[in-house]
Amino acid sequence: MTEEDIVHSEELTKQVKAEDSELKGLIVNYVGETLGLEETVTVEDLVQVFAKEFPEFVLALAEENFLRGYKQALTDIQTFHEQEQQVTG
Repeated sequence: MTEEDIVHSEELTKQVKAEDSELKGLIVNYVGETLGLEETVTVEDLVQVFAKEFPEFVLALAEENFLRGYKQALTDIQTFHEQEQQVTG
């Protein structure tokens, strides 16, 4: 991941545009009202409210993310060992 990708990724977590879809607008407005925000709602704000009010949803996302990361780590290890065997013969 390049530095530009990291900066862009960080920018995405800073603010959420409510006008992208009807559902997104409902969620952003709800979170803003729940937290008493007058300015921009961030992804962090969304996670805070979802974790408190809909923990099953956040847990499902976290589990899926963990499993994908674990699977990728196993794939990376296998690829590394295969490349190492090719080099050492």
